[in-house]
Amino acid sequence: MKDFMKDVKTIAVLGLSPDKSKASHIVAKYLQESGFKIIPIYPKEDIILNEKVFRALEDVNEKIDLLVLFRKGEVASEIFDTVLKKGIKRFWLQLGIKNEAVKAKCLENNIAFVQDKCIMQELKAIK
Repeated sequence: MKDFMKDVKTIAVLGLSPDKSKASHIVAKYLQESGFKIIPIYPKEDIILNEKVFRALEDVNEKIDLLVLFRKGEVASEIFDTVLKKGIKRFWLQLGIKNEAVKAKCLENNIAFVQDKCIMQELKAIK
């Protein structure tokens, strides 16, 4: 985990809900409070956690060190080409989310990949 997170500064969170009771909001807030810059990606809202919200991954112009997905596993397949195009080197599917085809593509393209784990729990475990 320490190697995976080495040099990570900016984390895009796809599916970051404005609802404070949702896991995506709780986890993103934790990441933000742990010193990471978060980039919310959500189809509605303009600001979440005091950050500008982007409607789609394609709309983000900043360098993304890590993409965390809070959507169904199929979405990972839908956005994989954008992950490649943007040069994102770390892709995380949150707890309960899996996509074996994308895992294989990540391995082929030298993208670090985690699935079915909670990034907040994993970070807390190494502190």
